Amino acid sequence: MRRVIVAAALIGTVQGAQAADLPDFPALRGGLSEGLSRTVVIWEGAYVGGQAGTGWSNMDFSGSTSDLAAQALSATAMESEGHVSQWPVLGKRSSRGSGYGGFIGYNWQWEDVVLGIEANYMHGDFGGSDSNSMSRFFSTSNGFTNNVTYRADAQFNITDMGSVRARAGYAIGSFLPYMFGGVSLGLADVAKSVTISGTQVNGGTTVPFSVSAASGQSSRFIYGYAAGLGVDMMLWGGLFARAEWEYLKFAGPVDTSVNTIRGGLGYKF
Repeated sequence: MRRVIVAAALIGTVQGAQAADLPDFPALRGGLSEGLSRTVVIWEGAYVGGQAGTGWSNMDFSGSTSDLAAQALSATAMESEGHVSQWPVLGKRSSRGSGYGGFIGYNWQWEDVVLGIEANYMHGDFGGSDSNSMSRFFSTSNGFTNNVTYRADAQFNITDMGSVRARAGYAIGSFLPYMFGGVSLGLADVAKSVTISGTQVNGGTTVPFSVSAASGQSSRFIYGYAAGLGVDMMLWGGLFARAEWEYLKFAGPVDTSVNTIRGGLGYKF
């Protein structure tokens, strides 16, 4: 059901293509002599298409396991005085991914100005992981000298993502360059774990310890905002090609942005 939400569809009506003469040489659109003409592409109407693309996921895992570490060390002097859960164990990572999907939308046209709304969807593998550990010595008010190692592991993988967007374009012959902005939606698999171990020394007594905590969630709903640029090119009849760059920003357990470059084919009814 969630994938249906991410890939939400918009349905419209049917329009055709028309032809019109260019204005004479002095006209603002022209610069062409009398007698020459061009085809005016009518972009208004419903359209649907498929696409594939590749891109980069940028993830900030900083602090993503702090809740687990605080849980594992709950009610201990190591946490209340040493603030182990706030140690900067994990950081930023980038990884490459790819996917495929589709789009559906509707355009309204006023001469060369085209405005529209579109639902865009990609299924693929966008995300990554980070693992690291950090060790520190510190003393607490209970008289213990603590030798603590904090190890953290985190994974974040977006399996489905898309956007509901408003588009604005300007028709130039058979080309429709456009920009867009809207809401990003996605489903992500999240897995986190921590292990905190070491020794506590008080006088001549050494006490080893090790505590762990883990959590995971599949198909977690995430959201944010979307923006990008693209161009549609009418090929024949209602068939058009598309090239596009999209930026998606997601809020959630791991701060993530995804930049993708796509190519696709669509049909305007």
